[in-house]
Amino acid sequence: MAGKGGKGPKQKGDRFERAVAQALGGERTFWQPEGGELRPDVTVPALGRGECKIRGGANGFKQLYGWLEGRDFVAVRADRMPALIVLRIDAVAALIQELDELKRRELTHHETAAAALSRGPDQP
Repeated sequence: MAGKGGKGPKQKGDRFERAVAQALGGERTFWQPEGGELRPDVTVPALGRGECKIRGGANGFKQLYGWLEGRDFVAVRADRMPALIVLRIDAVAALIQELDELKRRELTHHETAAAALSRGPDQP
């Protein structure tokens, strides 16, 4: 059975991939030919490689959205499979921003300490 396809669904997926990459400070991995090496849809430095899925219609991921209502995250797991965490994209972007800020502070602290050591104890 042939899958639904065409230019419209592909463009919809492309737009979603671009939006995810932009929101998370990553970049989109461009389409690969059939039979080629499987590559992720996006790469995000703080997260790694990601797959983007968008579903149309009233039931696309409806259960996940229902579970997420009024909550910060949803943890799901199938039998004998690793757990997954579902977060809203704005929450992930905020976590990445906080992580980047912590890294900057740590780097600044180390640079300040290294400069103090290089000056020696007699120099202010």
